[in-house]
Amino acid sequence: MSDFETVRYAVDEGVALITLNRPAVMNAFNGQMRRELLAAVRGAIDDDAVRVVVLTGEGRGFSAGADLADGIPPLVQQQIDEEYKPVLMAISEAPKPFISAVNGAAAGIGSSFAMACDLTVMADNAYIYQAFMAIALVPDGGATWHLVRQLGRKRAFEVIVEGERMSAARCLELGLANRVVPAERLLEETLAWARAIAKKAPLALRYSKEALNKAMQLDLADTISYEAKLQNITFISEDTREGVQAFFEKRPPVFKGH
Repeated sequence: MSDFETVRYAVDEGVALITLNRPAVMNAFNGQMRRELLAAVRGAIDDDAVRVVVLTGEGRGFSAGADLADGIPPLVQQQIDEEYKPVLMAISEAPKPFISAVNGAAAGIGSSFAMACDLTVMADNAYIYQAFMAIALVPDGGATWHLVRQLGRKRAFEVIVEGERMSAARCLELGLANRVVPAERLLEETLAWARAIAKKAPLALRYSKEALNKAMQLDLADTISYEAKLQNITFISEDTREGVQAFFEKRPPVFKGH
């Protein structure tokens, strides 16, 4: 992945750092960046050395959304389904946690990538912006799915209609961000959190994420049954034995993911 031009990829201490790298256009998505981001995300998922993935943007912003200078495709539905959706679904369905480190603006479909991650850390000067209404478009990339579940229908509709720029503090209040940190410490603090999570049991991380995703679709009874199925997998794992043994030996556990 060293030959990427629009995405940077690095791995250290169990954490993959994926950086959108078109700072001259606020990391707006063109075809090349969509393809390279998908390859980077899949590479991180497939790499056994990676336990947590951090997604951020180079320069002044996380992502300004789609690069309008790239032209309007004749079939925008096809572009979203074939070029954006695979990346967004890979992040959502990945067996590893993804953390978005939002610097500056996360606008348009860029906001969808920020919200698609399991956890979000925002710089204190960052914001999420539903820019679609300003250019007579509807939200895409799953933005409505995330907003209505987090904010409720009326508040989500207001954010979309008004094209509200939600500050980091407001995102934290609404539950769209987990943490807000000084801009100059965004990457440092996000990576520190990611490294701490990477030390936790990979199977427990994987199946906790899967259980939450399923809970969005199931009723309570089916959710309890689904959790029980996943618990059966983790209960007999070597990591669970290691966790119990480490507890009694009063030492930090060393989890291996099996």
